[in-house]
Amino acid sequence: QVQLVESGGGLVQPGGSLRLSCAASGFTFSAYWMYWIRQAPGKGLEWVSTITTAGTPVYAESVKGRFTISRDNAKNTLYLQMNSLKSEDTAVYYCAKDRAGTMKGQGTQVTVSS
Repeated sequence: QVQLVESGGGLVQPGGSLRLSCAASGFTFSAYWMYWIRQAPGKGLEWVSTITTAGTPVYAESVKGRFTISRDNAKNTLYLQMNSLKSEDTAVYYCAKDRAGTMKGQGTQVTVSS
């Protein structure tokens, strides 16, 4: 069955960096566009970034220039490099097979606070 397992979250100060990873299994990873979405406390799911099968990235305006999505098809792994983090980036981050997040992992908590 499809499994998506995120890791790499944590507590970081404003301006800091984190790198999230998502290990995928149970499907042909290289054949799918992949997504990062997030959910801030008390809010709904928010799309963050997409990467196509060709490796083309797309970003939400709120993270453009600060976040970088990438994939390693040989390792069936999706990444999100997050730089210049802000308090408003605090959320649970999920990798997903679809933009709406109907098929996503368990998430990893990112907290940006001094």
